[in-house]
Amino acid sequence: MARVRLDKIDRQILAILQDQGRITNVQLAKDVGISPPPCLRRVRALEDAGYIRGYHGDIDPAMLGFGVTVFAHVGLQSQAESDLQAFEALVDKWPMVRECQMLAGETDFILKVVAPDWDAYQSWLTSELTAAPNVDQVKSALGIRSSKDLPGVPFEIE
Repeated sequence: MARVRLDKIDRQILAILQDQGRITNVQLAKDVGISPPPCLRRVRALEDAGYIRGYHGDIDPAMLGFGVTVFAHVGLQSQAESDLQAFEALVDKWPMVRECQMLAGETDFILKVVAPDWDAYQSWLTSELTAAPNVDQVKSALGIRSSKDLPGVPFEIE
């Protein structure tokens, strides 16, 4: 992956796409003050360099029947790299796990899990997560509400 040296226009493109992933190339070019062909080349270069990892729609979980969000703090018996990778590979197979972060400290991983209801989460917890190899302990924290959920990162354009 070739690294792109970001200039002000590249940073403007990233900021706009982070907030408006469905913007047309024509509008994006207009907003950053260049013509569409070089704008598209810049977007493709940013994608190829890995600055833009993908595009997605922000779906409301409750609208699709996923009314519960749980944060599962997972402690493993072993933190050997092969065991960490094996756990991450297993997590990747669980559709209800929407995010997995490895942590430093007393918890090895935190999983963001969505489920239709608490009973569905508990069923998955006992049949999949706590039954998984190398899992030593799990502490579940039920999400009450989300007051902030922003994509991307805060960065300066200049």
